[in-house]
Amino acid sequence: MNTTTSQQPGENAAPSGIHLMLQQAAERLSQTPITELFDREQDRITCFTTASDCLQLDFSKQRLDSATQALLCKLAAEKDLHGAFARLTSGDVCNTTESRAALHTLLRGTKAAELSDHYQGVATTLDRMKAVTNGIHSGDRRGFGGDKFTDVVNIGIGGSDLGPRFICRALKNPDDPIKAHFVANVDPQDLDETLATLNPQTTLFIVCSKTFTTEETLTNALRAREWLLAGGASQASIADHVLAVTTNIDGAETFGIARDACFPLWDWVGGRYSVWSAIGLSIAVNQGWEAFADFLAGGHSMDRHALESNGSDNLPLTMALLEYWNTTYLETETHLVLPYSQRLEYLADFLQQLTMESNGKSVTLEGTKIAAKTAPVLWGSAGTIGQHSYYQMLHQGNRSFTADIVLPLKNGDVDIDAHRKLAANALAQSRAFMLGRDQRTAADLARSRGQPEAMSPHYEMPGNHPHSTLLMSEVNPTSLGELVAAYEHKTFFLSQLFELNAFDQWGVELGKEIGRQIRGVLETNTGWESLDASTRFVASAWLAANTSGSNPEK
Repeated sequence: MNTTTSQQPGENAAPSGIHLMLQQAAERLSQTPITELFDREQDRITCFTTASDCLQLDFSKQRLDSATQALLCKLAAEKDLHGAFARLTSGDVCNTTESRAALHTLLRGTKAAELSDHYQGVATTLDRMKAVTNGIHSGDRRGFGGDKFTDVVNIGIGGSDLGPRFICRALKNPDDPIKAHFVANVDPQDLDETLATLNPQTTLFIVCSKTFTTEETLTNALRAREWLLAGGASQASIADHVLAVTTNIDGAETFGIARDACFPLWDWVGGRYSVWSAIGLSIAVNQGWEAFADFLAGGHSMDRHALESNGSDNLPLTMALLEYWNTTYLETETHLVLPYSQRLEYLADFLQQLTMESNGKSVTLEGTKIAAKTAPVLWGSAGTIGQHSYYQMLHQGNRSFTADIVLPLKNGDVDIDAHRKLAANALAQSRAFMLGRDQRTAADLARSRGQPEAMSPHYEMPGNHPHSTLLMSEVNPTSLGELVAAYEHKTFFLSQLFELNAFDQWGVELGKEIGRQIRGVLETNTGWESLDASTRFVASAWLAANTSGSNPEK
């Protein structure tokens, strides 16, 4: 396998001619105030916005002009990003290290007729999910005490947790007939605190593990079963309280889950893209089948948009080109997602896995080392909370960043004055990112406070931070479907620009492998020679604190 290191940032990511022109554009625009770009291009809003059914992207505050935008669209054409997406949705093998397709789009019906053999299993699973959801809501399926279920606990980790957790939180309402809870951490406190206020007779569990061997998930599932038994359930009635999403039917049945209560996963759906599958069953149980169907419809709508729209009319493609431009040419270091809605408080958590597990790679599809930075670090938090925390660094620190400010235009029946304040804060931060505070204004501020001009640098802010505003019509199942799918497609398009595999995660697997090895050492107090000195020191400290066994470090 070729492991030659590319010589210049971006060389193996963009054709050399366009690469040179984009480098020149970056040099020209790197110090150009974004406000000056507005002065130069009076139709900037028209040219730098794009929309889908539920979303509208305003990228006019990005540090690029029309000529650079045209170059990026030309790059997209030369890289055949549109064709690559069409091939993805048609089932071509794109996960090269595992020789698999990535057909998460099929889960919401995209190209179902073209892929009818695969879709038959999807349709059957959706019918089964609908039936069990309706049975739970109607009371046809009840707990061992005869009462209707009031709570559902999703036990999973990574892609089996983050997506459903995000969506259920976004749609949460006080009158939800079945409350949703999520347990992911193997730390027993996570499960214990979740179950502390729940009733075993009215609690349903959904155990999500493709192999039914995931350490964190199986540990929590076994402890949940003991909680049910301690609460009065018989061994036979465990089956009434537990559903599974897995390919290991035998393992689930041994656990006590009926075979007809197991829902399948497929190798052609990665965990971080699986919220549309039976992994999303907790969404359906929490919100009802109609809401989950609307969520799927929103994803399908974005699939259609991405397939049918070209260039700057394609919203997720535009998002990917902007991130590529900022990361590769303007050398920004980190990307923030800042949703101004408490309902979207888990959006950044979900996107961290989606984007960094997908594109946190350093080799191309052919195994060539990528010298340029690939996926930026993604982080963020909801609403005004961050403004009283890390926004200080954003405005006056010396790290470069980009951002998506996500703003739902409507916020249900909440107090309009409170929603107005939230919107005003979002718009104010966007404007502050662009304007900053120049030297003259800072000096005036210092004088107004009776301070010498030497104090004015403390009030200066560079501004000129490139960012976009992503408007949502409102937070509902359909708009959430579009939002998640948009970021999925952005992630794929960006992987094509960097020519890397967005669908494997060998870094994650390495940690699991070493974790199994160390657990064996801690269980048997043998094999210490296989560990480095630092790991031996910490492991022996744990052993000494938790057992009476010998300490190999003494």
